[in-house]
Amino acid sequence: MARDTAEAEAGMKGITFPAWHGEHYVTLAELLVRLGSFGLDLTWRVEFDEIVDPRCVEMERRADAGMDTLTLLSLTTPFLQLVDAEARGFADDKLVLVLTEFDSSLWDVRAVDERVLSELRYHYPDAKDL
Repeated sequence: MARDTAEAEAGMKGITFPAWHGEHYVTLAELLVRLGSFGLDLTWRVEFDEIVDPRCVEMERRADAGMDTLTLLSLTTPFLQLVDAEARGFADDKLVLVLTEFDSSLWDVRAVDERVLSELRYHYPDAKDL
């Protein structure tokens, strides 16, 4: 995945954790809900290496202008399992959160706010620092 976020991500801290917890797959929708109030005012741009569902096409169509969190949530529920995707959250055009899903098996989360990572560590105790 060729992304333009490397410079912005350099100032972020991150965690990684398995996308599968037993029989339960952690979806993008679940992560968006776990963000709570931090994620509500973000504008999202999502990119995919593999289109696995028609909803992915709609998310990519909206990528240039971005979409609000509730729109993204509506496009990722019900259950949507991604293969290789990245959702970038912006606050006032500043990148503040990156959710990267690798091969339906691993999530990397990078954030400028440590509280976001702490919340996710609580829900996913097997998370490790990047």
